[in-house]
Amino acid sequence: MIEIEHLTKTFSGPSPVTALDDVSLSIEGGEIFGIIGLSGAGKSTLVRCMNLLERPTSGSVRVDGAELTQLSGPELRKARQSIGMIFQGFNLLMQRTALDNVCFPLELAGMSRSEARKKALPFLKLVGLEDRENSYPVQLSGGQKQRVAIARTLVTDPKVILCDEATSALDPTTTQSILALLKELNQKLGVTVVVITHEMSVVEQICDRVAIIADSHIVEEGAVADVFHHPKTAAARQLITPKGAISRGSRLRGPLYRLTFDGSTSDQPVISGMVLASGAPVNIWYADTKDIDGKAHGQMLLELSADPALTQKMLAFLDGQHVAYEKEEAEYYG
Repeated sequence: MIEIEHLTKTFSGPSPVTALDDVSLSIEGGEIFGIIGLSGAGKSTLVRCMNLLERPTSGSVRVDGAELTQLSGPELRKARQSIGMIFQGFNLLMQRTALDNVCFPLELAGMSRSEARKKALPFLKLVGLEDRENSYPVQLSGGQKQRVAIARTLVTDPKVILCDEATSALDPTTTQSILALLKELNQKLGVTVVVITHEMSVVEQICDRVAIIADSHIVEEGAVADVFHHPKTAAARQLITPKGAISRGSRLRGPLYRLTFDGSTSDQPVISGMVLASGAPVNIWYADTKDIDGKAHGQMLLELSADPALTQKMLAFLDGQHVAYEKEEAEYYG
């Protein structure tokens, strides 16, 4: 569906800045693909290059078989009709009602007002706002505004939806509802969704695959579970278990291990069982676990016993519970 090859984007000026450097990606039709990175990594520039809101300095962008960089102005505008975009700031027209905001792209395309309203209403219903069609943006919550923005994107029947930090301005509960909606729309309509975010929790919840971008490069790519459970790069590890998990100046007496929970041990008291089996306590420095589809997923950073024999008993217990773990250097998390 989306093929990016050797894409580079340099912003000119007194001190030119290369936001993307030789980036290549392949995104399959119908999947939810995450692109994650810290601020300034280049992820927003990358998503804006996918519909040529930013024109690449070099490289190719192919969407649904069309090489966007080679299209004329009218051809590009037509191709963009199949590429929807959802922004962090909603970008609704304040003087228009929810329904009229959804109608707006149809009216721009030349559809009559009555036909536009007829087409837009089912999409407003699809995002759960059929009872707010006459409400203005000022009368809507942040989550409702984003749902209107999603309906406005869907009304043009896009094959691809690009989400640029679409949940960053929302509270955690509203974020969960918007992510659930995007997943439902992907399953119901078969639309390809590209999610740009700096939050690993967003990727874990709805994405099939993920690419990690750092310093203008794609540094890691793969299935979400593989990247999450076995990060290969410093950028991935920082996104999964951030620096600052261990207070500066703290002295660890025992070895530090990062445990990953993949949902298979949701009904087992793993940590308490490990302590009872070994007869030694542990120090939990960091924990981030969450319920996804009824199962516990997440990470823990544990300081195990300073006694090597007891540490081996603990690790043997984890092996028996099929919990993945890796030894870590404390300095990284300080």
